[in-house]
Amino acid sequence: MKNIMTLLGVLITLSLCAQDPDIRVHLYTNYVFEDGFEVFNSNTNFYNGVIEDGFQWGVGIENKIHPVMGVELKYIRQDTEIPVNYYSLFDVNRVIDASVNYIMIGGTRYSAPRTSDSKVEGYGGFSVGAVVYDNKEPVSGEPNTITKFAWGLKLGANVWVNPKVALKFQGSVLSAVQAWGGSFYLGTGGTGTAVNTFSTLYQFSLGGGLVFRLGE
Repeated sequence: MKNIMTLLGVLITLSLCAQDPDIRVHLYTNYVFEDGFEVFNSNTNFYNGVIEDGFQWGVGIENKIHPVMGVELKYIRQDTEIPVNYYSLFDVNRVIDASVNYIMIGGTRYSAPRTSDSKVEGYGGFSVGAVVYDNKEPVSGEPNTITKFAWGLKLGANVWVNPKVALKFQGSVLSAVQAWGGSFYLGTGGTGTAVNTFSTLYQFSLGGGLVFRLGE
């Protein structure tokens, strides 16, 4: 994760050094709802679990390339427990202590160009990137991390309290296609059981945050 935060720091520095920048820094705080995943091929070839609900936080840097369009790079993180059940010689129940990390880039479409009199600014957006699952306490044979393609949607509004600071209200969904079998649990029981089916994960969240406008 140090590399991710370093990248964000470099992008912020480069943006501030640009000529006449129109830059926004977004701070995110969300409540994310739980979602389950399930792969079942047979009574001796299955895997299911739940990513529990909880607190999600993040930071983003956005460049307004047009009065109603922006491009944002963001990092979103959730620390959680993932109860799982799978078959490995015998039925296994285990709780994985993990972090879920999204690194996304995408576009934001604003409802109208912002003026000095604008107080409420609606928006929607789409992003793509990657989700990195960190297994904090892997057992023997488990990988520390797995990475998957991810996409996201968001819809919300910024309420400007002054020309430089706004309160953010937002609903969003982040999704990834997961090949859960052969990921976190592979090798824990010493079997060669493989699961090739994919299970799509959807993480819905509601929350808000702050927006800091750095440009003119």
